[in-house]
Amino acid sequence: MYYSWLDRWDERRAKRGDAIKTQSDFALDTELAFPGSGHLAGIENFCNLADQAVEDPSYFDEPGINDLVVECEGERIKFSSGISTDVEENNVVWAKVTEGGSVDQALVVFHHWNASVRYREIANFFTRRGITVIEMALPYHFERSRSGADYADYMLSPSLGRTMQSMRQAVWDGRKLIRWLKGQGYKEISVLGMSLGSWVAGLIAANDTTVSKAALFLTAGSLADMVWTGRATQTISASLQPTIELSDLRRAWAPINLVNHVHRLARDSLELHVVLAKRDKVVRPELSKSLIHGLNNVGAKPSLLELNCGHYSLSIPPYIIWAGLSVARSLKPGHLSR
Repeated sequence: MYYSWLDRWDERRAKRGDAIKTQSDFALDTELAFPGSGHLAGIENFCNLADQAVEDPSYFDEPGINDLVVECEGERIKFSSGISTDVEENNVVWAKVTEGGSVDQALVVFHHWNASVRYREIANFFTRRGITVIEMALPYHFERSRSGADYADYMLSPSLGRTMQSMRQAVWDGRKLIRWLKGQGYKEISVLGMSLGSWVAGLIAANDTTVSKAALFLTAGSLADMVWTGRATQTISASLQPTIELSDLRRAWAPINLVNHVHRLARDSLELHVVLAKRDKVVRPELSKSLIHGLNNVGAKPSLLELNCGHYSLSIPPYIIWAGLSVARSLKPGHLSR
């Protein structure tokens, strides 16, 4: 009875999200994903470039490390993004800083797709434990929203290139923020990502050895499979499925598939904690298990918490409390997850 109610609660929450989403056209937009490639036609050309990016260890490295100018406005900071897009507001990165009282630990939080408010309760939960929390706005969210858009339709869309550009931009922006935090004297920097934000946090943890701990909530490996099968991305899959095969979408988005980064996530200096929902209809449990299997195969051995709730109901008690406490334990100095 209770779990039937919980499933209905998740479905009602999903339908509220559906109300603002609209279907847009499939597009390659190759130049957005691979600058300098030219406007190559055809999915095969796109996939060939994606194959090269998977093998390129610098794909998520911002070219050149320029002086970083960060402006403070009360609890918020802002700086220029490493990628310039055709949406001016999106080219300035904003983050909210909730001070934890020391420079021992900082936790950078990456929110879910279409988040409408920042995670005040999560920030307060960790700052009470002495951890400074920095909540970075992902591309096309919050202060970075596209004028006239009802949701972050440019962050995740049937444009293969724009989605890749947005994910790469999020990783570059996150790494810039982490570089600034190190300059501020923080000794240990961790990342936490929720749903789509977990892909961003995972890619940053894989490519930035400054990160010592990563907590991934509601995550999986293949973003292509998540979009193809997920409850929250039906308008996107409706544009993709008549036009492209899933096998090609997997190849096209292979650089942002966390399974392709498991070797880097398995480094000795990184501790991984994963929180999954057994009743998840957005990030299907079988996709999450594929990532866990890949991590275990390379010796990463993440600590794992599986909760009997859905994607959206993770946000309600007691599930979010259990998830928060599990992360707090993993963030304790000297804690070892392996």
